Amino acid sequence: MGVLGGLMAAGCGWAAAQTPLGQSQTPAEDSAAARSPASQSTVMQKHAPAPLTQDSDPVQSPEGAAVEPGSVQLPVPAQTGVITKEDGRFTLRTNAYEVRLNASVEDGEGHAVDTLPESAFKIYEDGVLQKIVGFRHEDLPISLGILIDSSGSMYDKRPAVDEAALNLVKLSNPKDEAFVVDFNSEPYIDQDFTSSIVKLQQGLAYIKAGGGTALYDAVIASADYLSKNAKEPKQVLLIVTDGSDNSSNASLEETIRRVQDLDGPSIYCIGLLFGGDLTRRDVKRSHEVLTQLADDTGGQAYYPKSLKDVDGIAQKVAQDIRSQYMIEYHSTKPMSLGGYRTIHVEADEKGYHGLKVRTRAGYFPKVAGSGAAGTTGAAAGAGGPDGN
Repeated sequence: MGVLGGLMAAGCGWAAAQTPLGQSQTPAEDSAAARSPASQSTVMQKHAPAPLTQDSDPVQSPEGAAVEPGSVQLPVPAQTGVITKEDGRFTLRTNAYEVRLNASVEDGEGHAVDTLPESAFKIYEDGVLQKIVGFRHEDLPISLGILIDSSGSMYDKRPAVDEAALNLVKLSNPKDEAFVVDFNSEPYIDQDFTSSIVKLQQGLAYIKAGGGTALYDAVIASADYLSKNAKEPKQVLLIVTDGSDNSSNASLEETIRRVQDLDGPSIYCIGLLFGGDLTRRDVKRSHEVLTQLADDTGGQAYYPKSLKDVDGIAQKVAQDIRSQYMIEYHSTKPMSLGGYRTIHVEADEKGYHGLKVRTRAGYFPKVAGSGAAGTTGAAAGAGGPDGN
């Protein structure tokens, strides 16, 4: 279908309402009905599109089974670890699970380091040294999801947030594609994937503040959307919020599990934890949540002191994304073994001290026969599904 809303039950078919990539996205009717579930089902109703000046379209709400992570069945060779002759060529068939990491490196003073060779890196999975099979360091285009908290407490912060989000896109690779989601008590899509600054600006203009904060549901829905619709293998979610979750069906643990199970995006967070009615306890909890979302997915969490700092942080995010290393390795563990696998990456190079590598903390491999949504991959002398 091309958008998150394509998974929704529809009075009118989404296919008819869907606009191709690069054309204007038209929002749903600006009414309470357009921004709330029509029933207690696991999907939300898709309403007929209305003029651009009206409100946004609801995004799939990840309730019930949608929260539970899973994987797809992977094509596995009938025989592995043997040499066969095919079309006059001898081929060694093995089960190799390819993991792709996006890694940022800083020195001991917190400055970005973007000149390291492949030989500087070591990757460990569950404490076992892995062999690097792919290494790239260039400004690759990304698929980006911009998630804006539209709860009532964000009303006065929105102009600065919108400007920072647009500036981040302007500073990014011109081949990037981005979509906009706002979330209060429910997540809504305001602009489907586009490379147009004008359309992203229009999408941000649809957002109206009000309601609670369903952060976890928004992250799950957006990660699922990326896994199904993103054109680029390098994927990022940027979250801008001023509070912790109080309205989601999912928990923080379920959210991180789902993102990791999808080999999902790096998550960058900008926590506006100042002003309003935030208590010290609220700030502490929000800080813990955003930091964990970022740390476990290879992103970064930032906490500006005031609105005037937000734009500068957005620029840092854009620079960090563009200067990352992409490193690939084949896991030494068989694909048939499930369970969480930890990842640790080290960097050491002459002339540098205290190098620190930031990447995702681990992943759940797609196990053949487990049967849930995700990315497929072959396993015959080549890699399995790619991680991010």
